[in-house]
Order: sequence, then C-alpha cells, then structure tokens
Amino acid sequence: MTTAHPNELTPQQAWKLMEEDPRVVLVDIRSTMEYLFVGHPKGSVHIAWIDEPDWDINPHFVTDIRKLMLGGKVCSIDEGCAPIVLICRSGKRSLEAGKALIEAGFKQVFHIDEGFEGELDEEHHRSTTGGWRFHQLPWEQC
Repeated sequence: MTTAHPNELTPQQAWKLMEEDPRVVLVDIRSTMEYLFVGHPKGSVHIAWIDEPDWDINPHFVTDIRKLMLGGKVCSIDEGCAPIVLICRSGKRSLEAGKALIEAGFKQVFHIDEGFEGELDEEHHRSTTGGWRFHQLPWEQC
C-alpha cells in the first residue's frame, strides 16, 4: 500500500495560498519549545507532531486536528474542510504528519517544503538558505 503525500508548497506559495483563501489553516507542528522560543508564523495554530519530554509522535495529533477543523474552523458538507498547511523546522516532520492526515481522510493537506528555518548551511546555521523566516514572511516570537 502506497501512502499519499501532502501537496508540497514553498513558503512563498503557502503565503500566497493563505492570502487567496482566508479559510486556510496554518498548523505549526514543531515542539512547544520550538514554537515558543524560535518563533512561528503569524496566525499559525500550534499542534505538536512530536513533543517533549519523550519526543514520541503525538498519539492525539489527528484527533487534535479534527477538533480544530470541526470546532470552529471551516468544515462543511458543501465545501468540505478548509485547506490545512503544515509547517515544521525544515519540512521533514510536516511531510510525515501530512501523510497521517491524508490516511485519516483529510483531502486538502499541504506541507511547507522548507519549513520555518530551512536546512542547515555549511556553518550549521538555519534560516540562512531557506524557510519561512529566511523569505521574510510574517512571524512572531513569544
């Protein structure tokens, strides 16, 4: 059995999608510490895929997304659920989380291929070659 993959977006494509469709839900799936201290896209909702202290996959992730979508965001019989865009640090966790959502029946699932910080550069720094922050898209820090 082959698992379907979420649609891949660059940070700029994700931002454009969000501007064109106000129903889009941007979910930051990084750990709580990353979300709070590294920063996060403005308007994002935090639901961790893997979190401290044990760094296990959140067994309630799909349920938490369902609650978010059905409990105040947009899911209707006529239009289905709003597009879900997932972001993590560099695009790896969001790909895996997106597969889980598709397996659970969500239809419009996207993930940001560069994540929030992008890949490491030659000096082992992030946010220098790619990612939401690198492209100067709106973000905030707690």
